[in-house]
Amino acid sequence: MNRALPTLAVLAVLAVGSEALAASFTLTDADRRAAIRTGERSVTSETFDGEWRVTNGGGETATVLTPFHRLMVAARHAAFKNEPLKLNEVDRVLKENAGRLVVWVSLRGRSEEFARFYVPRLVAAEREIRASFVQNERTASRQEDGAYMARCVYGFPIQELTGRARVALVVADSDGHDVSRFTIDLAGMR
Repeated sequence: MNRALPTLAVLAVLAVGSEALAASFTLTDADRRAAIRTGERSVTSETFDGEWRVTNGGGETATVLTPFHRLMVAARHAAFKNEPLKLNEVDRVLKENAGRLVVWVSLRGRSEEFARFYVPRLVAAEREIRASFVQNERTASRQEDGAYMARCVYGFPIQELTGRARVALVVADSDGHDVSRFTIDLAGMR
């Protein structure tokens, strides 16, 4: 018996398995079923979306909404209502931000309007990808420690991204000074 064959088989399984860990911007039918199943099962877990959450050194958070994550959340909401996720709802969820990587970001600042004119960008190697959608919270909410928390939504075109990309989300103020940075490893997200 050739000893190389079992080793090659294990390597092939590992290669296929590691590919499944990368974010996919287009879901197969199997991916859709897996996202729905994961969402339905997540109703008993508070940390159901941990793989899509990123925290930076300042304690700010970013949640990356891949198509898998969006569909999983929709299935979770349907499960809370004791209803199955309808086929037309699946299509609507996946079409809503098709062609975009959406990131929800919670940022901290010193005044109510601090995030109003923030400008986000993704940095991938030497490339910078400008946001195609920016929704900065205009009136941040005051926190117990006196700081303010703004919840912002940013959308980026996916044409220059792969599901295995490691990028930095950099948020700058209106003067062009970087104020926040998140490292996002899409290879660790579905």
